[in-house]
Amino acid sequence: MPEALLTSEAAEAALVAERQIMGNAVVMAELGERLRRQRPAFVASCARGSSDHAATYGKYLIERTLGLPVASLGPSLASVYGGKLDLSGALFIAVSQSGHSPDALRLTEAAKRGGALVVGLVNDEASPLAGLVDVLVPLRAGPEKSVAATKSFLATCIAFLHLTAAWSQDEALVAALEQAPRRLTEAGDCDWSPMFAGLKDAASLYVIGRGLGLGIAQEMALKFKETCRIHAEAFSAAEVLHGPLALVGLGFPAIVLDPADEGRDSTLSVATALARFGAEVAYAGHGRNVGTALPMPSNVSPALAPLVQARAFYGGIAALAVARGLDPDNPPHLNKVTRTL
Repeated sequence: MPEALLTSEAAEAALVAERQIMGNAVVMAELGERLRRQRPAFVASCARGSSDHAATYGKYLIERTLGLPVASLGPSLASVYGGKLDLSGALFIAVSQSGHSPDALRLTEAAKRGGALVVGLVNDEASPLAGLVDVLVPLRAGPEKSVAATKSFLATCIAFLHLTAAWSQDEALVAALEQAPRRLTEAGDCDWSPMFAGLKDAASLYVIGRGLGLGIAQEMALKFKETCRIHAEAFSAAEVLHGPLALVGLGFPAIVLDPADEGRDSTLSVATALARFGAEVAYAGHGRNVGTALPMPSNVSPALAPLVQARAFYGGIAALAVARGLDPDNPPHLNKVTRTL
């Protein structure tokens, strides 16, 4: 059987990251200098689906590094409800792979009218959204044929990392950006197939993340739904021990993503609690032994750990879909470009 497009496109992530970092060096340096010179009052983002999950990664990165609040705005504010937005002095980041969705276009137009500096993280440089923004940051992922986004998702996360590093001039983030292509290559060699094999007959599961890893947990849960038809839900480690715990019983699958930062102890405690209630826990990280260990490269920086986890995950999800009798590149009812209002 030929390799799934999802798998082969995910394998391009390291090359995409390298191409993007080099190709966007000038625009990011200029944008970073502009934002330091005129610091925004706050940051707002506009995205849906995988792009919104990448924006969640960016939200935590910007908030933690620069101390600015980041709000995710609903595109329907403009496209359905016709609302006017006062974004005076704000940085507005529009995130889209295709750049064609009408609701994203309408909200971006409203943001410009509302006084924001509009930055676009867009893969299709010829799209309407790319032509609308004040500063275009190309994702440079190239064509992506699989309906389930992989390399474009990771490219969006890399763009957020590059933006935050260029803006803050934080040495740790600059170093993480330089290491990103190599770390993504290493992640591609991590074999999560034993964990995937145990999910062949799964109906539901949880993916647990925290901080920078929450958006990656959301992305993994989406991939389980769209490629494998598993009802997967993503939760913060700070939330899952509330209502969601009621569903956990003997054999319930739970994937826990180690944040590789100050959130590690609380995340490990959640993994331990889930195991105590009978969950089959798979732990991606280098903390204490809790459940099944999912392999990860060693000594990965906190900023890159979530992206490494996503890349390792992409390496095996298509095989699970095939094992469940599904085509991972053509999920039912879905299209590559979703034009929502």
